[in-house]
Amino acid sequence: MNRPIPLLLITGVLLGLIFPMGRVAVESGVPPIVWTFLIAVGSGVGLSLPLIRRLGRRDWPRGFWIYAVISGLVSNVLPNLLVFASAPRLGAGHVGLMFTLSPVCTLALSLAAGMRRPSGIALAGIAIGFIGAVILVLGKGETRPVAAETLWLALALLIPVFLALGNIYRGLAWPTGAGAMELASASNLTSAIMLLAAIAISGEGLAQIVSVANVPMLGAVQLVLSCVYYLALFALQRVGGPVYLSQIGYVGAAVALAAGVIALGERYGALTWTGATIVLVGIGFTIRAQMRR
Repeated sequence: MNRPIPLLLITGVLLGLIFPMGRVAVESGVPPIVWTFLIAVGSGVGLSLPLIRRLGRRDWPRGFWIYAVISGLVSNVLPNLLVFASAPRLGAGHVGLMFTLSPVCTLALSLAAGMRRPSGIALAGIAIGFIGAVILVLGKGETRPVAAETLWLALALLIPVFLALGNIYRGLAWPTGAGAMELASASNLTSAIMLLAAIAISGEGLAQIVSVANVPMLGAVQLVLSCVYYLALFALQRVGGPVYLSQIGYVGAAVALAAGVIALGERYGALTWTGATIVLVGIGFTIRAQMRR
């Protein structure tokens, strides 16, 4: 599939489902780093067929594995660790809201890098979505005391920064001749190696990995969804570009908010829902801009 609008919606929905599933896993005793490792290794192995076909050949694109390492670290390891560590403390919906800030960060970095400027309608969509995101973040104070969570909120605000850096890097450094599936697989495999090393030198070491047995069905579902998510993500990167791709944050935030309420019993006030509605309007502008293209 190489159509930007379906890819945006598919990737955004799957992104939004990651937050509540991660929260359930962490609350069931799975450390955030282990859940992140499960997603990385599962996606890397599940999408590895193109890599297997290249084994024994010498036609690897130049800089392929360097790209995979940097992409995995910036786009996967660091933000996902922050997501799953913050979700039990801030709520799956509120952590999902941090992804709504990535389009503005990505736009700023893309303009600084001299990349193509989005159309007026696309810029309007980003601006409207950002206004909605600000209202959503402000709405957090309606349901919980903010002071007790200031540190975790500050750490969660690094999520959109890492995502923006990853969006720009993947677009600028895409190895010539490399496909979306093999890059998705390689990036996740290198992420899994980094996470495994971190688990090995942590307090409980590799014994933490067995905690995944606490949620076997949830883990299996997450592996399948992660494979589809990363394949769609890299395909969207290629056909849509970094700024358009970053707007999966808006879709993901709306899905995470709904999933948190429906599945996890999270509750939010009127300000939060007002912000969510404005975010959806921004998504509509984004889709309209892509349809005009």
